[in-house]
Amino acid sequence: MVEKLDRKIMNVAQILADKRDGKRLSDEQIRFLVSGYADQSVPDYQMSAFAMAVFFQGMTLDETTTLTQSMIDSGKRMKWSGKKPSVDKHSTGGIGDKVSIPLAPLLACCGVEVPMISGRGLGATGGTLDKLESIKGYRCEISDDEFRSIVNWNGCSIASASSSLAPADKRFYALRDVTATVPSVPLITGSILSKKIAEGIDALILDVKWGSGAFMKTLDDARELAKSLVFVGNALGVKTAAVITDKNQPLGRMIGNAVEIDESIDVLRGIGPQDVFDLTIDLGSRLLVLAGVENEHADAAKQLKHRINSGEALKRLEEMVKSHCGDLHRKREIGTEHIVESTESGFVHRVNAERLGFAIIEMGGGRKQLGDQLDHSCGIEFLVRIGEKIEKGQPIAKVFCNSSTKAKYACELVLASLGFGTTEIEPPKLIVESL
Repeated sequence: MVEKLDRKIMNVAQILADKRDGKRLSDEQIRFLVSGYADQSVPDYQMSAFAMAVFFQGMTLDETTTLTQSMIDSGKRMKWSGKKPSVDKHSTGGIGDKVSIPLAPLLACCGVEVPMISGRGLGATGGTLDKLESIKGYRCEISDDEFRSIVNWNGCSIASASSSLAPADKRFYALRDVTATVPSVPLITGSILSKKIAEGIDALILDVKWGSGAFMKTLDDARELAKSLVFVGNALGVKTAAVITDKNQPLGRMIGNAVEIDESIDVLRGIGPQDVFDLTIDLGSRLLVLAGVENEHADAAKQLKHRINSGEALKRLEEMVKSHCGDLHRKREIGTEHIVESTESGFVHRVNAERLGFAIIEMGGGRKQLGDQLDHSCGIEFLVRIGEKIEKGQPIAKVFCNSSTKAKYACELVLASLGFGTTEIEPPKLIVESL
């Protein structure tokens, strides 16, 4: 037994040495390492060393594909009826990004199943599950059987990943979080796609965001990640495409939890912000074409808009929330309103959207550490856009918070998030490119 353990330690040591030296790992080496970590025969300190080696040396696309497949194989893969295509959307996260909430029920009206595994807030960006939990009674933590039942009955479900889906990734992500190795394209790719592909989907659209309010701060980094995700997703048998979107300002007007649920409902009522509506329709139409439901994006977009105008999509959201034991019609508490006025005049040249995310965290709407309880009532309504001309004293935001002390600090962060100039500039294009 001791000899067998020593041999395994030596094998892992060789894998780590090869990766530190920049050598390409074999499929067998990657599978050996991931399966060992999943069954806990490979300890945290060795997996930490592997994460650091990948962070500095990177991985080829083929290595990343094997890493992703190995993490999928550490758990089970869900199966669906096959009567309809199963599809999903994933965003890399950004301030004010709420598209998943209107998109899942909207797609479910269009001849596809949407088993959507989502996450909680990461850094300054909010999480879909945190937003949904501002709906009274909504249960994100459900069993695989419940998840399957809701999708089969209602066509869509948004829930957290169960322990049976890509368990190696769950352990590995927690390890990366404390070893400062989260921002690695191969490791991000493996983490995202292992959970998504384990859902058993046929097609996947990815919204890769870049900018001050996103995880990827440069367009080049976002492009690299998008290419990696699309390559690996298709290599593993899921029809995968991506768009790169600008996140140098919030998406929509609302930032927070309860306020973003209200804005999501407005999108399905046809009265939501134009940018959220446009992105929802664009991602949805691309996904319907990927899944083979429609042949042309224009036809897909027409069908999606019809489902909104008819009220079907909102009704489907109501049913999804009800199936998770929530009550969409119960009014959500919103904090006391505080108006933020501009202290100068000029054209808005820059928005540090990340600061707006930190303002939400400071008010209690996001976590400073694991286990923090959220105040879903706090939020921000951001009233200006890049390129607009603003006058001194003009309202630029509304901060919603029941604590005057926290609200004051949040208002200061909102003011500090704006950068002014004296010349008029073009507003940024929301969808930068597609892959």
